[in-house]
Amino acid sequence: MGISACRGCRNYPEGYFEKFLLEGGNKKGRRTISLGIWAPENAIYAAKDEVSAVRSTETYRKKRASDAVRREKKQELYSEEFIHAIRDFLSFHSRHIDLEEKLAGIIADHAVPVGSGTVARTQMIPIEKRAQLAVIAWMRHQTTAYDNLKIARIKGERREVRRTLAKKSLELLENYRSGKDIPENCPLFAAVNRL
Repeated sequence: MGISACRGCRNYPEGYFEKFLLEGGNKKGRRTISLGIWAPENAIYAAKDEVSAVRSTETYRKKRASDAVRREKKQELYSEEFIHAIRDFLSFHSRHIDLEEKLAGIIADHAVPVGSGTVARTQMIPIEKRAQLAVIAWMRHQTTAYDNLKIARIKGERREVRRTLAKKSLELLENYRSGKDIPENCPLFAAVNRL
């Protein structure tokens, strides 16, 4: 009987698997880094067979399908709510309302999907702030040369560059909010039409 690492064992009650104390785990400072849950090989295979049996039932498939539908519906509602929050932040003059609508859709399509890793996915800050940060981030990447900038590896330098670009982005948005005529070489207008 061999001993193997078990990855899907956390759903089993304590004591289900016999645990072994492994000497020589990696140390990081005074902490010993865990090598995971180790159990007899036959217990791991039994657990895997049990999971496979559960996953092969019709009930499980129906539950997964209904969960997917529920998540999709929740995602659509959040997307609509986020677009509304973006439009509230942009609040363009009525002359530029079409551009506002298009821009909000583009930013939401980029920021909202699960796994996008963007600020729109966090629940730690209010949606209004998420919308503002998502707009500024999108503009930083689409209307400036930020992605090609060589920023010195000095503490605070990247933050300062981002702060400066955010200020420029807000100034650019102010032209659309006040209803001014927009020049043909406007980077925001060009970025929206490019996509």
